[in-house]
Formats: sequence, C-alpha cells, structure tokens
Amino acid sequence: MPRTSFVVPFASCETNTVDTRPLLVNQNGFDAASIGNPPASLRHIGVVGLGLIGGSFAKAYADAGLQVYGADIDERSLAAATAEGSIVSALDDKTVGECDLILIALYPQATVDWLREMAPKISKDALVIDCGGVKRSICPDCFALAERHGFTFLGGHPMAGTHRSGFRAARSDLYAGSPMVLVPPPIYDPSVIARAQEALSVVGFGSFSVTTPEMHDRLIAYTSQLAHIVSSAFVKSPTSQKHRGFSAGSYKDLTRVAEMNAPMWTELFLDNADNLVEELDSVVEQLRLYREALASHDEETLKALIEEGSVAKLKADGRFADAEVII
Repeated sequence: MPRTSFVVPFASCETNTVDTRPLLVNQNGFDAASIGNPPASLRHIGVVGLGLIGGSFAKAYADAGLQVYGADIDERSLAAATAEGSIVSALDDKTVGECDLILIALYPQATVDWLREMAPKISKDALVIDCGGVKRSICPDCFALAERHGFTFLGGHPMAGTHRSGFRAARSDLYAGSPMVLVPPPIYDPSVIARAQEALSVVGFGSFSVTTPEMHDRLIAYTSQLAHIVSSAFVKSPTSQKHRGFSAGSYKDLTRVAEMNAPMWTELFLDNADNLVEELDSVVEQLRLYREALASHDEETLKALIEEGSVAKLKADGRFADAEVII
C-alpha cells in the first residue's frame, strides 16, 4: 500500500503556509488494486527515452491496457518497442498533444532540451514528469516552461533499476514495490501530488516521497552516486582480475554497479559535483582512519571503527534497539 512522505517543508498555494506534515501513510487510499488498474482520466501515455527506465514504464503502462507513444534516438529501440506492443506509435509533434501523462527518461540536459522544444505542443491538461537522476539542473528550467505553457511539471526519480541498460533490459515489473521521489515547484497545489501518485501507482510504486531539488540531490549523492564511484574505484584493484573462486556475496554486492553507462553517469556526477565531493571527502577520511589503524596495528582503534560502522548501519536502517546492544 503506497505511502507518501514529505522530506522537507513546502509552501502550498492552497493555504500559502508551510506544510510541515509528518509521514503520511496511504494518503489517497491506494492499495494493490491500483496496480495495472489505471484511472479513467489516464488514457494516453508518452514516454521519452526507451532505455531501462523509460522502456519499463512503457511496458508497464501497455500491460495496463493504455495507449503508449514512445520516442528514442535509437531506431532499434523504437522498432523493438513497437514490435512487442509496448508502444502503439511514435511520440511526435502530432501525438504529444494527446498525452495525459508524459514521462521523460533522458539525460539531464536532453530532458530540458526536449521539453523546451515540445512544450508548445503539450496539452494544458497533461502531467509531465522527468525521471532523471539529478534535479537542480532539470527542475528550474522545466518548472518555468510548464508555467509558461500551462501544463503541470514535476521532477521525479524512480528508485529502481539494474546495472543493465537499454530497452532489452526493461521490465514491466521494474517498479513493483519501489519508492518514487517527486519534486514539485516551490509553490504548488497539493492535489498535484495526489494526481501523480494515482497515475504512477498503476505501475506498482510502493511509496512516494516529496522533496526539493536541493534535498534530492544532496541525498542522492550519498545513496546512489557515491556508491557507483566507490564500486568503480574498488573494482580497479589489480586483484579483481584474480577474484574467481575467492569471491562471494561481498564482492558481488560491492561491484554490481561498477558497470556503468559512462556518458550518462559523467553528466549526473558533474551536475551534482558539490554534493558528491562532500560525500567523497567523508569516505576518504574514514578510509584514512582505517588505514592508519591497520598500518600501526592499533587493535583498539580498529575495533572501535568497525563497531561504529555496525552501529551506523543499524541506525540508518531504523534498528535503534539492535544498535544499543552493540554500544
């Protein structure tokens, strides 16, 4: 049953006050029946970018019986999506105006460029959501375009994926039970969150969080981007070429995301460089402490560092009682 949490306060245009409500559970009464069961107001879906993220949206909405239009610079992806029935035709100047919901799954700058070009043709009744991995380089321009042309835009980030990419890796159940982050304009009508939740619950999201572009990028620098850089750095050890027969879960967990789409992740990292450098500095400092304890054979310090990490993990997971046992 999806829930909606507000990560930071927002100004609501309905009350013109700061919304400081705590975690909202099942705000709009959605349940499992909403999965694959679209509302009557949702008939035509536009998906821009038919890679893993966009392709999975296309497949999920098509499976729910909706008409999906798709756009991609790769003609092979368009052909594959059409052949298997994930899209009915191309998303272009003629069909974009028919869409009730448009999901943009492109690189950050490409997202802004596409919306700038197509904004005059988008219906004023449409809801447009981007699915990019950063928000500060996307949302301000897109909020302005939406206001100028009369449609609704929300930043979005589906917290799901795999290390694989492309339409062939897309799955209709990719989002089942996963969190979805929504980023509304600084002043917004709360009903837009309910509208987005209703439209997106069709593909199975388990929860929704609402935040600002700044808070999104700050948190994602740690939860996603830092993990990718650490994984990439870790696997560059010469020892990695000899791991077969000597590796199990730890190696697999730490290297899973090292295989990256370099152009995409380069743009994401650079768009969030300030937050990412701060997180990297924190990790480098912790690694320095571990290295010093090892080099000096400082048993007590090493034990303390390991215990601190265990407690931090338990607290991060909300297991405070277990953390107290270690302390």
